[in-house]
Amino acid sequence: MSRVYKRDPEELKQYASLYWRKELSTGSAGEVISLLLQTQDKFLDILSVADSEPTSWKQVLQATRSLYPNLFLKHLVVLADVGGEVIKKITPVGEETMDFVWRENKHSYKFQYAHGQKLSNARLHIDGSVTQERALDGAMEDMVMVLLFGGLSENLNLPDDIAQRCSIGTLLGDREAIERFVRPRYILVSRIIKGATANALGQAAQTYVVEKLQDKLGSSGWRFQRNGTIPGVSQTRDQREITFDIVAASPAGKYFAIEVSFQVTTNSTIERKSGQAEARFQKLHEKGYQIAYVIDGAGNFERDSALRTICRFSDCTVAFTESEIDVLADFLQSNGGDVSGSLE
Repeated sequence: MSRVYKRDPEELKQYASLYWRKELSTGSAGEVISLLLQTQDKFLDILSVADSEPTSWKQVLQATRSLYPNLFLKHLVVLADVGGEVIKKITPVGEETMDFVWRENKHSYKFQYAHGQKLSNARLHIDGSVTQERALDGAMEDMVMVLLFGGLSENLNLPDDIAQRCSIGTLLGDREAIERFVRPRYILVSRIIKGATANALGQAAQTYVVEKLQDKLGSSGWRFQRNGTIPGVSQTRDQREITFDIVAASPAGKYFAIEVSFQVTTNSTIERKSGQAEARFQKLHEKGYQIAYVIDGAGNFERDSALRTICRFSDCTVAFTESEIDVLADFLQSNGGDVSGSLE
């Protein structure tokens, strides 16, 4: 019985991993994103239960093994949409305490970090070094408290736009508010990493596919190119050759386009690929070539119509696991033509 390469979304989902795995991260940006994705639920759990006192988060965090202090702070920074320049602006200077009203009660927090010294991502260990666990220190604790309660403060006088971001403490203990507000907007809406998330995961996914295919087929003469073009396969009007995520060329000179999409949160990338799918399928088939898709991630499976269109106009559709890349490699070998030919 021959292997089925052309699948519908239901069949594809059976083989999908849906969520990015830490071992697939490449480089510090990928590692940071992976850590944030993996620990998002634990972070939201802390916000949901740390509500007895303004500093209850410390006790809950200490009892949590999978989420360490600087990573917890990174989550808050992302959620508040606060970048490095804003962190410098909200560093407590000239104030020994932060006085604020929370749950109708007045509270006062004594700052621990040396006054007059501006904080930074590096000093707080929330840059690329966030992948390495750091013990909670005074600077981290000060910044956590500002992000949670700075917007409620009576004496910090933060600008209105920043004060709105630094009021996360109003959500503590309110699971319904957290689910309604935080989940749909976390990571997806943050200007700090939303572009980095899509780009870094996309690039890492393409790299992973190319490396696995190279390992499996490279020794037999196959060639693989990231962001490559195929001779004669061009745009309709200006005759520019179409750029595909990956171009595979068999030893016999047959070309394959491979498009890759891994989206944990719902994203317009899958819609764009869907809109291009039929035309690309037809152009490739006119030249005797074929197209395959590597599609995975929970966000992509939320776009049912787009995914169905891609599956309809593909020759092979696989998920993003090593066993699925084996299926893709088998598809390429089975359709690569007579190896006596030569590449153009």
